[in-house]
Amino acid sequence: MSELRRETRLRTFLKGRIVFNNGNSSMDCLVRDISASGARLMLSQTATLPDGFDLIIPAKDRTHKATLRWRKADSVGVTFADEAAHPAAASASDTTPAALLARIRELEAENASLRRQLQEAEAVLLDRSL
Repeated sequence: MSELRRETRLRTFLKGRIVFNNGNSSMDCLVRDISASGARLMLSQTATLPDGFDLIIPAKDRTHKATLRWRKADSVGVTFADEAAHPAAASASDTTPAALLARIRELEAENASLRRQLQEAEAVLLDRSL
């Protein structure tokens, strides 16, 4: 399969929240791939999802204006309208010691968040098996 994206997406396992209808409607999702310009989201139902919405990613403390690009039964691909407004994207090529330390702290926080989510998921599975 040929790669049509401008940049490579990073595999993730982040909790997300899709907000639409002027904030009156929302649904949970799982952010599986992400880049500065878009993401692949997994969710239980894609039929009710509008063409444009806000994507909130609490672990990254980010909210993106997202536009739907493709839709499958349990996943969607989106692009971010606010691509130019990403400070992390601009600093990704910055290799100064301060920028690298900030990036390390950001990644450590993301790892801690993922570990907590994994422990919670394991606890839920353990409870279900008892």
